Amino acid sequence: MSNTFKGLIVEQRDGEVVPSIQVLEEEQLPEGDVLVSVTYSSLNYKDGLALTGRNKVVRSYPMVPGIDLVGTVEESQSPDFQPGDQVISTGWGVGENRWGGFAQKARIKSEWLVKLPEGMKPRTAMALGTAGFTAMLSLMALEEHGFAPGGREALVTGASGGVGSMAVALLAKSGHTVVASTGSSGATEYLKSLGASAILDRAELTTPGGGPLGTGRWGGAIDTVGGETLAGVLRTMAPRSSVAACGNVAGFALNTTVLPFILRGVNLLGISSLDTPIERRRIAWKRLAELLPADLVEQTMKVVSLEELPAQAQEILQGNVRGRVVVDVNR
Repeated sequence: MSNTFKGLIVEQRDGEVVPSIQVLEEEQLPEGDVLVSVTYSSLNYKDGLALTGRNKVVRSYPMVPGIDLVGTVEESQSPDFQPGDQVISTGWGVGENRWGGFAQKARIKSEWLVKLPEGMKPRTAMALGTAGFTAMLSLMALEEHGFAPGGREALVTGASGGVGSMAVALLAKSGHTVVASTGSSGATEYLKSLGASAILDRAELTTPGGGPLGTGRWGGAIDTVGGETLAGVLRTMAPRSSVAACGNVAGFALNTTVLPFILRGVNLLGISSLDTPIERRRIAWKRLAELLPADLVEQTMKVVSLEELPAQAQEILQGNVRGRVVVDVNR
């Protein structure tokens, strides 16, 4: 195997963050006990921030972004992995403070890796990626707080985005009646193809009602948006229901009251996929493989090359990306 490989790297030049495709050396990779020949990565909102230098997502330069990757073990000093094993990496600061998946090779700590579930294709794994993994963690949290099929409707906000798309599909495949909230006027057929039974304009959640509480409609919700959308979700949760909050594209601030919590017993569940313990990761990926068929997952994706990523980063930050962007690093 060659010691050189192609990668997309971001550097600071005269105060500006500049991405470029370069030929890199294995010696430049960070420390780790597993060398992975990367097959696919994916573009997440955080990757868009990294590629454009926003919000200080990247901690040091130069950096290869890409918080997700799937590939084949090339070398391993860990007894848990052998050359030829197919593995997935998401989170742990990869692509933020250590080189990530937007390159043909990556060196990763073995305790951060999960084996590709049996029967799952690498491309499908990256169509899921951090988005699908986060959606699965959200569903698991709702289930652990008593949300089961057959009761009140499930709500997903930001439903046409990456996490939202996966959340709609997971809830529907789990037997829930799903209402998809979106601001994308052309997303109706797409969301119904994922299993949504109804579409809700996001303005219906963000427009204040006549008081701090609205009609208690939702038995469970996955919110990928934050801000005023999450505040609207909380106002309309049914008694003893739960909201899994996993996004902040509408802002960090949450302007709400304590009334949903103290009058209706609503649970607000924070979801962070970054440092999820390895055993919970394995459970989540196993359930993703069991619940979501490849054809359903892959209808949410488009595949791009490394060279196309800077333009795609602008699109995802402007909210113009539907579903998932998978990166073929060898194209």
